[in-house]
Amino acid sequence: MQPYNSEVKEEKRHAKQLIGKTVVTKSGKRFGEVGNLVFEQRTGELIHLLLRNLTSYADGLELDRDPNGSIIIPFSSVIAVGDFVVVEEDDII
Repeated sequence: MQPYNSEVKEEKRHAKQLIGKTVVTKSGKRFGEVGNLVFEQRTGELIHLLLRNLTSYADGLELDRDPNGSIIIPFSSVIAVGDFVVVEEDDII
């Protein structure tokens, strides 16, 4: 059994707070909201954001989708998190 690590617990809480945040590009184009998160099980690394409530702009793009049809945003394209999740559009289009 691993000892309790409060730092890891805090990271999980913060990742959970991404759910429901609006995803926008640096130029302000809205994509939708974070609907779910995809983690690497072994390391706990955040891999992808899955979007819900897509805007017509995002829905019209040919972005990668999961088997359920949710748009996949690689976490590596996230450049800022605050009131919004800001992504680098050039990384995902």
